[in-house]
Amino acid sequence: MQPRRDRGWCAALACRLEATAAKVGNVHPAAEFADLSYSELVAAGMAIAPALQAAAREPLGRTIRAAVTASRGVTRSNANLGIVLAIAPIAAVPDRHPLVADAIATILATLTPTDARDVYEAIALARPGGMGHRAEWDVAGAPPESLLDAMRAAAVHDQIAALWAQGYEPLFAGPVTDIVAELQAGHALGTAIIRSHLAQLGRAADTLIARKHGDAAAADVSARAARVLACGPDAWPAAAAELDHFLRSGRMNPGTSADLIAAALYILLLDGRLCGLLGDAPTIDSSITRGHS
Repeated sequence: MQPRRDRGWCAALACRLEATAAKVGNVHPAAEFADLSYSELVAAGMAIAPALQAAAREPLGRTIRAAVTASRGVTRSNANLGIVLAIAPIAAVPDRHPLVADAIATILATLTPTDARDVYEAIALARPGGMGHRAEWDVAGAPPESLLDAMRAAAVHDQIAALWAQGYEPLFAGPVTDIVAELQAGHALGTAIIRSHLAQLGRAADTLIARKHGDAAAADVSARAARVLACGPDAWPAAAAELDHFLRSGRMNPGTSADLIAAALYILLLDGRLCGLLGDAPTIDSSITRGHS
């Protein structure tokens, strides 16, 4: 394993790489939302870097609250709450421990009621859409004594909560492995990100779509994504473009799947594998924006 990289730099670059690739249904340089632009996503990624840089020295809840506060200072809407929640436990792993799922699960097992209060304050500040209401541990209510118990209860409704509840192994086995495999297959980085996003979307229905549009719509999008990747090497880009049009016409944003891709990129940057696979520090260039190779 290569030496661990700078936590803050990796966070900012992971956010920029994820936002720059032309993933279906998401914001990228050529496609923005009414309340969220590509430049805001990049700015939000840069804003969270200082908090994540200090993550191994601070309580996790404080890190998350600081990162979300910084992000909301440079954006009009919630730009990266999911990314912060996904990345912060990874950034909290001390250098002396290997960057594996068990090390992240150990961090989550040590959370306190103060962490829960700070995270609930961060969620309230971010004002994410489509959260709905829960009979127990509602994010609009009082914070729980056990944040991890609340995440376990929310896991069926939110993929980031499920990540916390399952100890991050699905992230390593899924998007991290997908990106590595795509790069080893010879794809450009932008293509690897786009195809890995499709793979994650095809693997599991996006919970942001499910919360806003219903389970049936999310399952349909998941099946469509799987069919795109089942196309041959010459046909999948056109199929992806059709899916992108379908998502945007229905205002369906597979944003939680994108958050998981950002977290996977963060892991691969932090442990040095992404730079190793690319032969140098990853760069943002037209190949990522174009997306297909």
